[in-house]
Amino acid sequence: MLDVMTTFFFSRVLGSDLLESGLESRKEGKDMRFRPCIDLKGGNITQIVGGSLDKEGNAVENFVSREKPSYYAKLYERDGLFGGHVIMLGPGNEEMAKEALAAFPGGFQVGGGVTAANACQWLEAGASHVIATSFIFHDGTFDRERLAQLIQAVGGKHRLVLDLSCRKKKDGNYYVVTDRWQKFTTMRVDADTLIELGNHCAEFLVHGVDVEGKRLGVDGDLVSILGIHSPLPVTYAGGARSIQDFELVRNLGRGRVDLTVGSALDIFGGDLPYAHVVQWHQQQNPSSQFCNKDVK
Repeated sequence: MLDVMTTFFFSRVLGSDLLESGLESRKEGKDMRFRPCIDLKGGNITQIVGGSLDKEGNAVENFVSREKPSYYAKLYERDGLFGGHVIMLGPGNEEMAKEALAAFPGGFQVGGGVTAANACQWLEAGASHVIATSFIFHDGTFDRERLAQLIQAVGGKHRLVLDLSCRKKKDGNYYVVTDRWQKFTTMRVDADTLIELGNHCAEFLVHGVDVEGKRLGVDGDLVSILGIHSPLPVTYAGGARSIQDFELVRNLGRGRVDLTVGSALDIFGGDLPYAHVVQWHQQQNPSSQFCNKDVK
């Protein structure tokens, strides 16, 4: 069994190095990764249908876990799954988010209500990056001043992930959505946007909101856009339900788009064995197995 200081070293130093190495290789079209998640709503770990969360905090839920955030955090740490995200779906989830970050220091990005005023506290709590969406938009329009404030608050763009979760309009284009994924912005998710914003962050996180939580398969058109045009590491989430979907994302995303699966996993009430996903991930990323021994 590893002692506390050695485990901390693996999480904060070695794990970060492995992740950064993976990010560089993905720029070359290699080593697609599985990025795990912990979604928090009303003080519980949950999986919801995308866009169903209302102002009162109600949502269509696929699953509510009895486990604590630390359970999932330690599970991901054991399996060498760095770079996942903890998302707070509304207020009242801060303590649970901090529990996850403390259990796997440096292992998670954190999002949900992140602003320039509170971003630094999440990094101090153990997040590798903060994730931002709504804060950098104002009345549906991209706010460059707020983005600059956020970058300054976290000490540089290398600690910032921009969430470009989106929905498709009738014109056939994808537009970023904010405010519980229900308000369309004027920003399209296309080559111009990805290249421009790529100068101001470390990674992108993109939920295909139209299929999120529905287990109907991934949004292939969106994955293709990300794989072709993103200049940075990008994680896609939404609709994945099988190992075949991992292969589809790898092909459509040219090996440059990582994948998050939530509702479909057996650890969240679905049918896809988490162990099979970890095995697939480790086959693509042999170095991640180094952190998969005896971490408690």
